[in-house]
Amino acid sequence: MSEKRLCCTVMRINLDCNACCRKVRRILTNMKEVETHMIEKKERKIIVCGQFRPSDIAVKLQKKMKRRVEILEIEDLSGGNGGEEEHYHHEPPYEPQHEYPVQSDNMTTPLLC
Repeated sequence: MSEKRLCCTVMRINLDCNACCRKVRRILTNMKEVETHMIEKKERKIIVCGQFRPSDIAVKLQKKMKRRVEILEIEDLSGGNGGEEEHYHHEPPYEPQHEYPVQSDNMTTPLLC
């Protein structure tokens, strides 16, 4: 179980109407872990900052709103370098399993007849 850390999380949730936005705002303001939040209704995004585990906040929102919540981005603000550099936790880039040898120019391949 990882400990709570200071981070900002961008989540996607379907916000159909103003009542949904009010409900999300009420839920987030009642969470003691959340320091600040921003709701972008047109983009269907919620940005939440505070000291928490992002998965915990997403699960709480999902249960209370009865809607699917996707975590789009997590920015860790409690880094050891004083928060100067931004840390994004994304999937590592694709790396091929095998490395194929590169033939040098002076070497020719024999022809099989």
